[in-house]
This record gives sequence, C-alpha cells and structure tokens, in this order.
Amino acid sequence: MHIHILGICGTFMGGVAALAREAGHKVTGCDAGVYPPMSDQLRALGIDLIEGFSADQIATAPDVWVIGNVVSRARLPDGTPKYPLMEAILEKGDRYTSGPQWLAENLLQGRHVLAVAGTHGKTTTTSMLTWVLDQAGQDPGFLVGGVPVNFGVSARTGSGRGFVIEADEYDTAFFDKRSKFVHYRPRTAILNNLEFDHADIFDDLAAIERQFHHLVRTVPGSGRVVVNGLEESLARVLHQGCWSEVRSFGAAVSDFTAEGEPHAFDVLLRGQRVGRVEWDLTGTHNQLNALASIAAAEHVGVSPADAARALGSFRNVKRRMELRGEVRGIRVYDDFAHHPTAIRTTVDGLRRKLGPQGGRILAVFEPRSNTMKLGTMKSQLPWSLEQADLAICHGGGLGWDAREALVPMGARAQVGDTIDDVIALVIAAAKPGDHVVCMSNGGFGGIHGRLLEALAR
Repeated sequence: MHIHILGICGTFMGGVAALAREAGHKVTGCDAGVYPPMSDQLRALGIDLIEGFSADQIATAPDVWVIGNVVSRARLPDGTPKYPLMEAILEKGDRYTSGPQWLAENLLQGRHVLAVAGTHGKTTTTSMLTWVLDQAGQDPGFLVGGVPVNFGVSARTGSGRGFVIEADEYDTAFFDKRSKFVHYRPRTAILNNLEFDHADIFDDLAAIERQFHHLVRTVPGSGRVVVNGLEESLARVLHQGCWSEVRSFGAAVSDFTAEGEPHAFDVLLRGQRVGRVEWDLTGTHNQLNALASIAAAEHVGVSPADAARALGSFRNVKRRMELRGEVRGIRVYDDFAHHPTAIRTTVDGLRRKLGPQGGRILAVFEPRSNTMKLGTMKSQLPWSLEQADLAICHGGGLGWDAREALVPMGARAQVGDTIDDVIALVIAAAKPGDHVVCMSNGGFGGIHGRLLEALAR
C-alpha cells in the first residue's frame, strides 16, 4: 500500500510514517516545515518528503491520503486555500483518512493495545510501560510522542502482541473532531490525570471528561482501566460508567501505592510490599507514573516486582529535564513543560532534588501551546513558578500581557519580548551554581545552545 501523509513531520504523524514503513508500506509525505531532526529520521527510512502542500502532489496517486490534524480548510487573506492539496483531494474524491484511524485499522488490529492517557506525563509513562514490557521479553510495539532514551526511536512495530501508545485527547482531524484516543480500542487504559487544557478545542473540563469517558467505553469487560485515585475529574469520568476491571494508584486508599522518596520507594499492592524502584528520576509525578505503568504491566503478565526492577534502568525521555550542557558551573536543561501544572511539577521536582541549599533555579519558559497563547491559564503562572528563584518569560506573540500576569512574583519575574531579550536576561542573572531550566513544547528558538554559547563567551 502507498500512503501519502499530510503533516508528516509532526511527532505523531512521523511515528505513524515510521511504523507504516517498517510494516512494508510505501510512504511519502509533505509538510510546511521539513527540517531536521524529523526530516533526517524519515529520509533515513526511505521516505520521500515534499515541502509544502501544493495541489500538484495529487499526481503521486497514493492508495490513501493520511491527513494530519495540522491540515484544515482555512484560507489565506487573499482567499486562496492554505492547504491546496487537501482541496484537490476533496475535489477528486480520493480516499482519505486520519492518522489515528489508519493506525487503528492497519497496525493495531489484533494487538493488545495499552493506551496511556492524561493531561500530563503521557510520553514519560508510555515510555516507562514500554521499557517494562521490553525488559520482560515481550518485544512490544510502541508509538510515543517523544524519543525514549532507552530506545532511541519514537516508534516501532515490535513482534509481540502488545502495543503501547501515547493516547492523546486532542482532536483527530478537521473532519473528525473526536479525540485521537477513541480510535485505539485499548484492552489496558491508563488514565494518568485530567485537567483543563486545549482551550482551542474544548470549552471546559466537562467536555474533556466526556472524551475520556468515550475512551473508557471502548475498553472490553476483560480489559483494565488504571486510574489515578488522586483526581476528582477521573472519578467523575468513571462515575459515568465503567464496564472493565479498575485498578487505582496514588491515593492513600488505592490498589497501588508508594512508600518512600520519589527516587527510591517501595511499591505496595493493597498494603503489601511487592517491589522497589530505585532510579535517577525525580518528582512525585514520576513516582505516580511508575505506579501507573506497574499496574498496567501486571495486566499483561509482568509481576510488580519485575516491573519495579526494570524501572531501575529506565532513562526517561529526551526533553524531560535533559541536561544540555554546563558552562562555568551553570547548568542548562531542556524540558517539555508548557501547562502550569507541568511547569510547577518540573520546578518542584528539581527543587526537591537540589534541596534548599542546592543552588538557584532560573525558570525560563515560553507560553507556546494554544491554551497558553489564549491566556486561559495565565493567572496560574505565579503559582506554577513558586519554587523558582527567578522566572524569565518569553512574552512575544501573546494576546495578553505577560508582565501583568507575573506581577504577583515581583522582582522574581522578568519578561523578554524576543528570544535575544530572554537570553540577555539569563546572562545578566546567571551565576555559578545556578540551574537554568528552559521549558517549552516547541524548539524555543534553539535557546539552549545559544545560552550555552553566550555563557561560554
């Protein structure tokens, strides 16, 4: 089968492309931003890439067009289509589908799908669960919205029956406004947490809870729903109806709980010690991610003791508190955090690791997600940055005033209108012993390398 993917350089669609190629399909694709590292990864797999969405690509005549959710029916100011190829596909009446649907129909059918859903921690928990199954000899397939360091790739088909997938609640495509995860039909589903996010497509938290319940509805009676017992939102989701086995984690009265510090803790199953995790990761959030992955792995035959032992060699995901370099005693990290809760979790985890005398934390961030650009959660930013000694925000391109939003932080917050301004603020403030954490769900203008170069000068 020949598939041509529109929006192929996104993390998810790039993963779909890699899986399709590994499965023996001919894969081509196009995107507006065809650049490394994704372009290099795809071309190394023998996938031909085209820059842009020109209508003349209709001549490639694939068996099916796979449409990424970056594509829309939008028009430019002059009235011409922003995605002329999509218009040509519709005019010709060619067969097209979404990435999640193509994946479900062609690669997930007949597999035991383990889906990891939640506002935060999806990528990390998916990677943890995959590593646990891999170390148990199950050779799972997987698709992760990042690059797990243990594997070095974001997707593979695997020879085992299990397939672990990061289950995103964002919508599927312009023609399918359901959440991506409803396509995956999991037998094991992790509901890691649930907060309001994606303000560009969801009106309120109840709308997201409804989508999570659509996911729960697809889990068979012999399946398992692994749910965070600390989340009232998830309790409301299950209250709408659940027809599968439920295993809880995190709360004091849960099936799976932890005893000890996040970097070294016992795993308890209904109060009985069943394993121990000792690793380099920090933060209570990763402790909860571990419990979720252990509970899910048990459903496919991996004992909690073996799962906990495997997590001891888990090496996290790129862009999750990834140390990019150290110059003159100043450490620069890259982290994907972009939601206020994720920012708080990242900063708090580092503060806990460093201790009160372990050096200053400079939190450098850009409100880049659609939700943050809309300003929906700007009032939460001072709360999310409480443990930072200094917060430096990239305030350019926002529809709201970052300086005003950060007023409660006083002199502990600064705003730069450009990336150059942000770098200058960091250079002026940083001193030996500091930890500079750069947080964004985008490339942040290559700020990490530029900071290290500037510090070296």
